[in-house]
Amino acid sequence: MLVVTTPNIEGKRVTRYIGLVTGETILGANIVRDFMASITDIIGGRSAAYEESLKEAKRIAMDEMMNEAAAQGANAILSVDIDFETVGQGSMLMVSLSGTAVVIE
Repeated sequence: MLVVTTPNIEGKRVTRYIGLVTGETILGANIVRDFMASITDIIGGRSAAYEESLKEAKRIAMDEMMNEAAAQGANAILSVDIDFETVGQGSMLMVSLSGTAVVIE
């Protein structure tokens, strides 16, 4: 499945527009990860624990969106938008993706 943020793919022709597809995931924060992130905030640097959580949430949402597109007969998703939000007083991370499922040749 080809997934792009652009509205078209150079050299490819859209033969069928299927419609909007989405993928969402919400991951809860972990007390150990929160503690380690707070130490990182104090001493500076990147929070590897949160970066891994973010990657995992994005992967899950992307897989969900691609599965929805494939189930509808798409072989590509155009104009993908990725949004990140915190919910529940910042204790959870929400990742949502949306795009246009299409058939290209």
